[in-house]
Amino acid sequence: MRIARVLVDGQPRLVVRDERSTRVAPAGHADDALQAIAAAAAGDTADWAELDVKGLEFLAPVADAGKLIAVGLNYVDHTAETGLAQPERPLTFAKYATSLTGPASDVIVPDHLTQGVDFEAELTLLIGRRCGGATPATLADVAAYTVANDVSARDVQFGDVQWTRGKSFDTFTPLGPWLVTPDEFGEPGGHRIYAEVDGELLQEDDTAEMIFDVPTILAFVSDGVTLEPGDLILTGTPAGAGGFRTPPRYLQHGQVVTAGVEGIGELRNRFVYRSRLAA
Repeated sequence: MRIARVLVDGQPRLVVRDERSTRVAPAGHADDALQAIAAAAAGDTADWAELDVKGLEFLAPVADAGKLIAVGLNYVDHTAETGLAQPERPLTFAKYATSLTGPASDVIVPDHLTQGVDFEAELTLLIGRRCGGATPATLADVAAYTVANDVSARDVQFGDVQWTRGKSFDTFTPLGPWLVTPDEFGEPGGHRIYAEVDGELLQEDDTAEMIFDVPTILAFVSDGVTLEPGDLILTGTPAGAGGFRTPPRYLQHGQVVTAGVEGIGELRNRFVYRSRLAA
């Protein structure tokens, strides 16, 4: 099963897609993907109207995310290209929820603050129920999988020492287009993950090549930290990001990044320098 948020007559609406049809939630339905997943699982979406989503604008599939927790240095080749030591445990950092944007929205680069904007395709988990704390989370606590681009201002990221600000500017986390439930997505390992810049393939790997797999990430992140419904966990990116190439290939005004995970779909975002908007 797949869930998305789309604009219908100017209003965000949830859609549910299964092997038979794509149906749209009634106008009064809460703008909450987890409620749509629950309704579909209970068979309560059978009378929702069918909808052709072709040509509609897709929004970030999670309207009100709680915590955004990301994992760094989680693919062997990516860790090697950074020149850093392979971590002995998951390296985590936070992103602000205000960085979320849609799968086809422009990413607005505050180019007065950064000249080193980079891309990172990532498999992302949506937490479906309260978990963790005293009892670490498991795969059973994942409601769905999606794709994120962990956009990174490398000069700010490394200049600040800690990573949050350089990865959290507004629009720096494109998300979507679909949330795919575990029964359709299958095991989180074994899916192609990739990113292209203006059609050139620069990242490509398999999610099975994570240093720390998804169950390990869930157990580590939630050990002593309670996860809430709607929290998102970004699981790391493979080698090939622009900032670690020789010479570096940072994103320029007008370039388009396509980031995807097999079995979910693609983000396709144009990068726009803020200074060009004012011109």
